[in-house]
Amino acid sequence: MKMIFKITLIVAFGLGLNQAEAQLKKNVTGQQDRAFWVKTLNRIAYPVVHNLANETLKKNMPLEKGPKYGLNLTKVTYLEALGRTMAGLAPWLALPDDDTAEGKLRKTMRSELLKGLANSVNPTSPDYMNYRTESQPIVDAAYVAHAFIRAPKALWEPLDGVTKKRFIEEFKALRSRTGAYNNWLLFSGLTEGFLLSIDEAYDPARVMFSINKMKEWYVGDSWYSDGAKFSMDYYNSYVIHPMLVDLLKVLVEKKKASQADYDLAVQRMVRHSEFLERMISPEGTYPAFGRSITYRMGAFQALAQTALMEKLPEHVKPAQVRCGLTAVMHNMFDGNQNFDDKGWLVLGFNGHQPEIADYYTSTGSLYLTSLGFLNLGMPADHKFWTDEPAPWTGLKAWTGEPVKKDYKVDY
Repeated sequence: MKMIFKITLIVAFGLGLNQAEAQLKKNVTGQQDRAFWVKTLNRIAYPVVHNLANETLKKNMPLEKGPKYGLNLTKVTYLEALGRTMAGLAPWLALPDDDTAEGKLRKTMRSELLKGLANSVNPTSPDYMNYRTESQPIVDAAYVAHAFIRAPKALWEPLDGVTKKRFIEEFKALRSRTGAYNNWLLFSGLTEGFLLSIDEAYDPARVMFSINKMKEWYVGDSWYSDGAKFSMDYYNSYVIHPMLVDLLKVLVEKKKASQADYDLAVQRMVRHSEFLERMISPEGTYPAFGRSITYRMGAFQALAQTALMEKLPEHVKPAQVRCGLTAVMHNMFDGNQNFDDKGWLVLGFNGHQPEIADYYTSTGSLYLTSLGFLNLGMPADHKFWTDEPAPWTGLKAWTGEPVKKDYKVDY
């Protein structure tokens, strides 16, 4: 009988590997994993999407911020919540409707998000969002645009003409400001790339500057420097690889960039996905280092997107990615430590830990965790969900199983 690994919460600090392995050798199917992912993503996204659909987001969303917060909170946090939530939801919402319980939930979520999107750019709505002042909207408009790029038929095309026109105007209004000289360049580039994708006038300078600087800031072995100096954090996954790859895809489709540039960006993201998969410990945890660790599962966006694109390296099987990410999700979301009593995310990494929030982190920022759920865009009959459970690299390495030797790459 084949050994099947159960992904479960390991609660004892310092639990021995023999005990950990024993807990993992129980039957859990990929369909059970998927049901858990759906339940968890819905738990995260529902307060944002449902309240925005009912024009009560500003009324009901808590305004928590770190002790050194330095932005204009009410001008930025609501767009953060929307953009980051929908960028993670987009691949799942792009799946066709069906009569399953998941399908009905997905249809409701999509319907409410479309209603909320119209409210978010309606100047007469109490939930009208700010694109016109502050620098932070440059960031979160890009996540809105990224969702439209990821799911155009589900999230962009169904919008009415007035709402589409309003989004276009809001995106173009961002050109009056600049942001940080680092990964922020991709935010402007991606928003302009979306405008190009729908055949609107776009700013080619912003697009090409962002791409050229990323090329210049590549330091090797899949790592980009975040600006002139390298930062050891998860921004290569939060932002750089996924946005660069998807921006180049738009440009290739519009014959504004070479296929070789796109292929190289994908190749580098694939390599980066190897690092992320190896960062998952045998117990289903990962290192809490660098800026913005309050973004939780967003740290794995590049791994999730690589799997979604079916570009995983041959030695990294879809099932081991599913099982590794599921283990992390159980550790983060089985309990209530990351939610308040009304279901909103709280400041922290795995619990209420406001002291680790950055000067730009507020309640809306936290919804970047949705980006770790991109693989729900694979249908339930995809091998990512149907293959038998498999141990991820960290678990294999610490339990004496064969593991592929890792070494740097030169591209």
